[in-house]
Amino acid sequence: MKLLRVGTAGAERPALLDEDGTLRDLSGVVADIDGGLLADEAALGRVRAAAAAGDLPVIDAEGTRVGPPLAGIGKIVCIGLNYHDHAAETGAAIPAEPIIFFKAPDTVVGPNDTVLVPRESVKTDWEVELAVVIGRTARYLESAEDGLAHVAGYAVAHDVSEREFQIERGGTWDKGKNCETFNPLGPWLVTADDVPDPQTLGLKLWVNGELQQNGTTAEQIFPVGEVVRYVSRFMTLYPGDVINTGTPAGVAMGRPEPKPYLRSGDVVELEVEGLGRQRQELKDA
Repeated sequence: MKLLRVGTAGAERPALLDEDGTLRDLSGVVADIDGGLLADEAALGRVRAAAAAGDLPVIDAEGTRVGPPLAGIGKIVCIGLNYHDHAAETGAAIPAEPIIFFKAPDTVVGPNDTVLVPRESVKTDWEVELAVVIGRTARYLESAEDGLAHVAGYAVAHDVSEREFQIERGGTWDKGKNCETFNPLGPWLVTADDVPDPQTLGLKLWVNGELQQNGTTAEQIFPVGEVVRYVSRFMTLYPGDVINTGTPAGVAMGRPEPKPYLRSGDVVELEVEGLGRQRQELKDA
């Protein structure tokens, strides 16, 4: 299923994109798309039954804002340097274990919302990523297979980053990762049963119409199931938590000087195979 949330920011309602590409209203079936829903097999069953019946109310997609596909996110765990080609382009060693940092849930915006270039920023960068949404409480998992079994679904994430703040200003990476609007998410949450192998997905990103990233999750150093297993050894993952699983090669930071960092007026478009497409115009904060 393709689950999403539509409407003005802060007042989104749950929806579903059916097999014909028609936008359907789910607000009569569930209250929202959140961790509570993803952990409730009976509620998900009602959604599937309503979708199969084909009588959910139609929403006119024209002019309708698409919000983040998930409400009430508890935490966003991010995996750094998780693609062989991205590590190579930045001159970094292949990590022996996954690199973990965090994004605050309030960085999440809709897939087509404006992204703000922070004040004093000179190195705002792009990163297309596969986002993993947790559907079952995960703690001390033993295997990658068990990790995959705890995944409710997948989405497109844009891990926008300010490289000077991240790398050159001391401390952890978090200063360059948590600026407002720095995690567009969606358009859809695609349930795991519709993504048979998360290690075969293409990822692409364009800036002002020029292809900058063209990779595949097959390049991940630590695949999805292993990432979930590993993270669960250090913290408990709850339904509705999100893991951003890293980006392939092609970021501005990996380019020769002058590096083409983002500026106000730029347009970024990105997609993950089968999970939809995003488009953001950048403006100054």
